[in-house]
Amino acid sequence: MLQKARAHKQHIVLPEGEEDRILRAAEILLRREVVEITLLGNEEQILKRITNLGLRLEEVHIIEVEKCALFDDYVQTYYDLRKEKGITQEMARDTMSDVSFFGTMMVHKGHADGLVSGAVHTTQATIRPAFEIIKTKPGFSIVSNVFFMCMEDRVLVYGDCAVNPDPDAKKLAEIAINSAQTAKTFGIIPRVAMLSYSTGESGKGEDVEKVREATRIAREISKKSYPDLKLEGPIQYDAAVDPDVARIKMPDSEVAGKATVFIFPDLNTGNNTYKAVQRSAGAIAIGPVLQGLNKPVNDLSRGCTVPDIVNTVAITAIQAQAEKGLL
Repeated sequence: MLQKARAHKQHIVLPEGEEDRILRAAEILLRREVVEITLLGNEEQILKRITNLGLRLEEVHIIEVEKCALFDDYVQTYYDLRKEKGITQEMARDTMSDVSFFGTMMVHKGHADGLVSGAVHTTQATIRPAFEIIKTKPGFSIVSNVFFMCMEDRVLVYGDCAVNPDPDAKKLAEIAINSAQTAKTFGIIPRVAMLSYSTGESGKGEDVEKVREATRIAREISKKSYPDLKLEGPIQYDAAVDPDVARIKMPDSEVAGKATVFIFPDLNTGNNTYKAVQRSAGAIAIGPVLQGLNKPVNDLSRGCTVPDIVNTVAITAIQAQAEKGLL
């Protein structure tokens, strides 16, 4: 992943520039020449932390938001984007003083290629500016996420496990299409399983009908934008992942027994499943990786480690490459 990110170096902004884990990760990324990095925060404090930690960050860019020459332009741009929502110039100035909003505006204006935040700030503080400024891709209404579940012999994609509590059929279909595209971006051939407690036509009930309808909608969407996509649903997890079970339950399916992308019907199921697999099977869970935005923004867990930050920055850089058609 680091090699892929390095191939076409991207510029990533990290709004939490005063956080020790962010600084340690930045040193690793710059030393390995993976990305170009801008840190946001109080320059004096950042430089002091770099010295105290004994880091070498000569090539890092540091921006103190309200002292930046671009600040007034960003304020005006935000005002223009949000004035119909009742935002005043003064409110725009206050908002743009927030490092998360400023960093997101850098991405929107093309002054950075992607943003990674969340080591200190909440998920809402990362996602809200992206919703307001960068917005979702044409034809899509939501931001969702996936986790890359790294096993000993393969990498599986799980979505949505962190953002949408109970998506309806249309939103679930969007999550499926976006997750397939994310998988493909990272070199995983997408075979999408729309998970349910029932396989094929055997089950009845509101929950399974939602997945059945989501499968139908996803197939309609894929005809236009992703005609070769292999997608099956509703399907149980065992039938999706185990070839022996698949031969019994869905012998003619191109997905059953060899799914690579697993779409959970709700957040409760997805979040618990990824954590169960992570803890019980010893899988490494990389994510959440946000998808559905016009430009890449990714959220860290506040309990993230330095390797987590390094991985997430590399993922964001690869997403930026994909947006530019560089992959």
